[in-house]
Amino acid sequence: MCLAAQTLKSVCPEEWERIEAVSVTTIRDTALCVDREGKPLRNAFVWLDNRSAKGRPRFSKMARVMLKSIGMDKTADMQYRKSRCNWVMENEPEIWEKTYKFLLISGYLIFRLTGNMTDSAASMVGHVPFDHRERNWQKKGALTRPVFDIPPEKLCEIREPGSGLGCVQPDAAADTGLREGLPVIASGSDKACEILGLGCISREKAAISFGTTATVSFTTDRYVEPERFIPPYAAILNQHYNPEIEIYRGYWLVSWFKKEFAQKEMAAAEELGIPAEELLNRRLKEIPAGCEGLILQPYFTPNTTMPSAKGAIIGFSDVHTRIHIYRAIIEGINFALLDGMRLLEKQSGHTFQEIFVGGGGAQSDEICQITADMFGLPVKRVQSHEVSGIGSAIACFVGMGEFKNYEEAVEQMVSVRDTFRPDMEQHEIYRILYEEIFKKIYGRLSPLYARLHEIYGKR
Repeated sequence: MCLAAQTLKSVCPEEWERIEAVSVTTIRDTALCVDREGKPLRNAFVWLDNRSAKGRPRFSKMARVMLKSIGMDKTADMQYRKSRCNWVMENEPEIWEKTYKFLLISGYLIFRLTGNMTDSAASMVGHVPFDHRERNWQKKGALTRPVFDIPPEKLCEIREPGSGLGCVQPDAAADTGLREGLPVIASGSDKACEILGLGCISREKAAISFGTTATVSFTTDRYVEPERFIPPYAAILNQHYNPEIEIYRGYWLVSWFKKEFAQKEMAAAEELGIPAEELLNRRLKEIPAGCEGLILQPYFTPNTTMPSAKGAIIGFSDVHTRIHIYRAIIEGINFALLDGMRLLEKQSGHTFQEIFVGGGGAQSDEICQITADMFGLPVKRVQSHEVSGIGSAIACFVGMGEFKNYEEAVEQMVSVRDTFRPDMEQHEIYRILYEEIFKKIYGRLSPLYARLHEIYGKR
C-alpha cells in the first residue's frame, strides 16, 4: 500500500498536493492481535480463514434452551467455532494473554496512520461482539455475547462515520508520502462504502455487489434483521442500517471456472492484452436464458443459516458445453441474490424499484443485462465499478463539512452512467425457473448436504 501510494505521488504530484483528508475502507472480518505498541503478535486472520475452534459458547442454561427452541443453537455454536478470537484463546493462549487489542484490519491501518486504536461503527463486520443496533460493543449480559467473549479492555474505541480519528503521524507520512497532519476521517467497510458509493441511501434502491462475495443490500432507518437473529450492519449514515444477504463464493466462482475450464480464453486474452473474463462474457449471448435447463446453486461455502450447504449443478444433458456452465454460474449467483432480495423485501415490508450494481462483475454489459432480465427491474451502473472508493470519499467530504448531509453528497458525487432495461419475455423464463426449480433445490438436497458434512467433517 505504501509503495502504491508513493508511486501514485510520483506520477501525479500536483493532484497529490491537493489531498485534504484520508479515509480507510477495507475488506471485512480480517483480524489481528496486537500488543500495547500496536505490533502484530502473529499473522492476521483473513476473512476466509478456515481454522476452527473446538469449544462452544458458555451460555446459561436458560439462554441455551431459548436458542434451541428457535433453532439457533447450532448457528451459535458454528459462529463460536468460526471466531478467530476463540481459536487463539484455545490454541495460542500465550498470544491471547499478550494481546492488548483485538483489531479488525481497518482499525489496524487507522492505528498505523494516526497512532490511535479506534475504528468506525460502519466497519465492525466480523466475528466480534458488536451491537449494530446501538452502534457500539455489546454489553456483558447480551444474549449472544458468549459467542465472541472478548474482554472489553481488548476492544478498541468506536466512532461514528464522518468523525475525526486523528491525524497522519510523521512515520506514516514518511511511509506513504501523505502530508503529516492530514486528518483521518471514519468511513466504513468495503460493502458499506459500496452501498453509499452506488447512491443507495433510500430503501427503494437495492445495492448488488458482484465481488468475490456477492451481496444484495439496502439502506433503512429501521432495524430490520435480514434473517432471524442475523443483525443488519451499521450503515455509514448515522442511525441507519444495511440489511444484507451474502453469497460467500459469489464472483470467486468466475475465477474458479477460469482456472479449471477456460485455459483457451486465458491464453487468447493474454495475447490480446485483455482480461479472460471479457472473452467469456462475449460468449454469454451464445447461450439462451436458463442455459437450456442447467441450474447452478452457488453455495460453495455455506453461510450462517445454512451451515451444511454445498454447491450443486442440476439438469445436465448432451447439449451442454462449458460455456453453458459459465452462464449457469452467472445465473446461479443471480438466482441466489434474487432469493436474498425477496427475503429482504419480506422482512422489511417494501418492494425494490431499481438495482444499482458495483464490483468487478458490474463491468460487463452482458452480466448487467442478464441481471435486469432475471430481476425484472432496471439495473443501473454508476461512473465507476470501484464504488467503495466513492463511498469512502463521500464519508470524508460530509465529515469535513463540504456537504451538509449524505443526500447532498450523493446527488453531487454519484452519477448513473448506464441503465439496462429488463426484457420481460426473458424475465418470465427466469421467473418460472426460480419459482419452480431453484427455490426447491436446497430443500431437496439439504439432507444429502448434511450427510456429506457428517462424513467429511470428521476427517
